[in-house]
Amino acid sequence: MTLTRSWPRIAVLSLLLVSAYPGAIAQPRASAPRTADYIVAIVNQELVTNGELQLRLNQVRENARRANAQLPPADVLRQQVLDALIDERVQITHARESGQRLDDAEVERAVTNVAAQNQLTPTQLRERLRREGVDYLRFRNNVRDQLLLERTREREVQARIRITDTEIENWLDKQRAEAGAATEYNIAQVLVTVPEGASESVVAERRARADAAMARLRRGEAFDVVAREVSEDTNRAKGGEIGSRPANRLPDIFVDAVRPLKAGEVSPTLLRSGAGFHILKLVERSEAGALTINQTRARHILLRPSAQLSQQAAAARLVEFKRQIASGARSFEQLARDNSEDGSAAQGGDLGWVSPGNFVPEFEEAMNALAINGLSEPVVSRFGVHLIQVIERRKMALDAKQQREQARAALREQKFEEAYAEWVRELRARAYVEMREPPQ
Repeated sequence: MTLTRSWPRIAVLSLLLVSAYPGAIAQPRASAPRTADYIVAIVNQELVTNGELQLRLNQVRENARRANAQLPPADVLRQQVLDALIDERVQITHARESGQRLDDAEVERAVTNVAAQNQLTPTQLRERLRREGVDYLRFRNNVRDQLLLERTREREVQARIRITDTEIENWLDKQRAEAGAATEYNIAQVLVTVPEGASESVVAERRARADAAMARLRRGEAFDVVAREVSEDTNRAKGGEIGSRPANRLPDIFVDAVRPLKAGEVSPTLLRSGAGFHILKLVERSEAGALTINQTRARHILLRPSAQLSQQAAAARLVEFKRQIASGARSFEQLARDNSEDGSAAQGGDLGWVSPGNFVPEFEEAMNALAINGLSEPVVSRFGVHLIQVIERRKMALDAKQQREQARAALREQKFEEAYAEWVRELRARAYVEMREPPQ
């Protein structure tokens, strides 16, 4: 990975890999000089210290070194990492104030997962925290905060994503075109022609005639009756019906006008083309062929990086898991049950049958590149680090409802990052943030 010259902040944030439990197992205070430990920012009522900033900077630099990635100048990097820490605090304080509640059992399961991730029993985890001078109750509260943040973020970011019927139809049209299928529309029209080069007065007279026809339809007159009396096209005897045609054989302005309509509805406004003024009615919409997609059944093991388990360490563990699976020493299912930090762990990591667009792009790209029973290298996503195996593939013909659900899921994933960034910007704008100068 090489960052561009403009050092986009998102690229540096991708190196941060904020875990599900950032700072859950804190580093010993002795890891930073006492003279370097001072407050660099106050966020609402939370403090960001220089010691914490330096630890995060060291983590980013180490991640970049291992990935052979170029980083921005030191002062730019420091500001970007500080901004990321401030954004974390802003999100956590908002999550606490959101009114959501977590029961103790959920928190305890998460703590147990952190222990297992670090190859510790819960008792050993407590002892390790004690040795490192970390209060267990504070650690547990940090875990609670992060669970609450994940739940709040998912709820509020998803609520911001708006998907229109037009976007769904456009997505489906693209998929059908790629698959060699097309939507067919049976459209009826009332056409009032306008001669080429007509004067303004003629155009006005022609428009008035079309407006009068539209008024009759709004009063409830039958479309076919108005078309037979007013329309000036060759289909007037058939009530204006032009017959069922694929979308690619209709003018784009016609398709755009009728796409949001239900069968039997009339476009609410006049449409002007080179031929004249049109009133369009959608008689019927149908598919020229079923939309067929390739579905994949896959399983994964997910490890979430933390302060104690870096991204590289998580990847190394997954490489070892891959070796054990390939050699037959351990099964994928058992390793997933014992180690995966995902809801699929109880099913041996099985994610079931999924359609394109259901996973984040980096996961889906790696999954699609695998052969049946193939094992991936460690794959980094916003959820953590994954080891992926493909179990089966199949082709599926989707009915109309499934097609729209497929489109909606894909569009939501496409819009997630932008909606998340907007959410964080708004939280930051409402938060109290006070920057502190370093002590002289």
